[in-house]
Amino acid sequence: MTKDITTKLLVIGGGPGGYVAAIRAGQLGIPTVLVEGERLGGTCLTIGCIPSKALIHAAHEFERAQHHAGGSTLGIRVQSPSLDIAQTVRWKDGIVNRLSGGVGALLRKAGVQVIKGWAHIEDGKTVRVQSAEGEAVQVRCEHLLLATGSEPVELPMLPFGGPVVSSTGALSPETLPRRLVVVGAGYIGLELGMAYRKLGVEVAVVEAAERILPGYDEELTQPVLDALEKSGVVLHLGCSVQGFDEKHGVHVRSARADEFALPADRVLVAVGRRPRTADFGLESLQLDMAGRFVAVDAQCRTSMRNVWAIGDLTGDPMLAHRAMAQGEVVAEVIAGQARRFEPMAIPAVCFTDPEVVVVGRTPGEARAAGLDCTDAAFPFAANGRAMTLEATKGFVRVVARRDNHLIVGWQAVGQGVAELAAAFTLSIEMGARLEDVAGTIHAHPTLGEAVQEAALRALGHAVHI
Repeated sequence: MTKDITTKLLVIGGGPGGYVAAIRAGQLGIPTVLVEGERLGGTCLTIGCIPSKALIHAAHEFERAQHHAGGSTLGIRVQSPSLDIAQTVRWKDGIVNRLSGGVGALLRKAGVQVIKGWAHIEDGKTVRVQSAEGEAVQVRCEHLLLATGSEPVELPMLPFGGPVVSSTGALSPETLPRRLVVVGAGYIGLELGMAYRKLGVEVAVVEAAERILPGYDEELTQPVLDALEKSGVVLHLGCSVQGFDEKHGVHVRSARADEFALPADRVLVAVGRRPRTADFGLESLQLDMAGRFVAVDAQCRTSMRNVWAIGDLTGDPMLAHRAMAQGEVVAEVIAGQARRFEPMAIPAVCFTDPEVVVVGRTPGEARAAGLDCTDAAFPFAANGRAMTLEATKGFVRVVARRDNHLIVGWQAVGQGVAELAAAFTLSIEMGARLEDVAGTIHAHPTLGEAVQEAALRALGHAVHI
């Protein structure tokens, strides 16, 4: 027997976009049902952003312990450290469990009804859900919000299974491999590759492009490249993967058509993600598409009335915070508020070591857009706080219009620069000019002083360089 439910808003997907939309809708008094087949929190919270940052932190702490064991300039001496990877994974899982449970509590507080199960769209007003308990639920709604996220891209010559894993498998290792080959030198591959190297694993990276992090400009990625080479990560750039067998390892072809094999106990495929569009009846809606993504307008409306879409399903950048912001917009538009999703900038952070942050336009992007801009960078080598953290590699760079000094972009590379992303984004959203940042008192000693100094340098009068 099928259970029937009627609601004003039905959200498919309990990831960052879906659960934020549902919570905000509940706060606004909109009767809301959320359907999620796995754990609340989606990819980011359960098998992506959060667990990866936990593993990265654990790897960093282990590397620091090893550094002190080898003789530290700080005068710290420790015995030879060891690693219990099972305990590391349990600690990481504990964080995920607490956060996922917290999302559930917030949804209950907002009055959202959560159905655990897999949704299948019958039409724009009706969704059938097969619950985890085997019960069939039919949900009729006035508004349907699609927030199904994305999934790792699988290569035909490297199907997932056994020693070939996606980022999901790499985040919950039962044991550490002796040799790991990472396919893809984007942010996911390099974040996890560097973490595994810090944990003592021999790491090689294969990338089809001629350089790492091909989506970022070379000035930003050079400190990351230096760190990779210093750590012993072996890079094979301009190379393509041909296949894998457990006897010989990963078969690689270089740009010169040379072929060789990389021994590997485990292979991490990190060549990107694709929107999750299959197996839930999306095709029945016959929505307008933008390539492989669902096309939406500035209010996240699809081509069908009262059907909305947010997050990775709707295009790049595939970032959790973009989905969250879109989710709030949808809930508030349904509630009758005048909202649009038209951000001036969306921050992107790469949690390598050193970290990379990009907000707004880079110098090259500004030139390509026909803007006459000036840019200036301030190195962390001249920042007192960076010296006390033994983190003097990297810099902060600002990009501003030459005529009126309006800031159009910020970039940074260095230890801990992810925490500067909010200041960067706020300055662009508020329409700040170089003089606004240069004239704002920044606490001393902090890495944030490099932000002020970059603005001062763009004006021609940096103090500490």
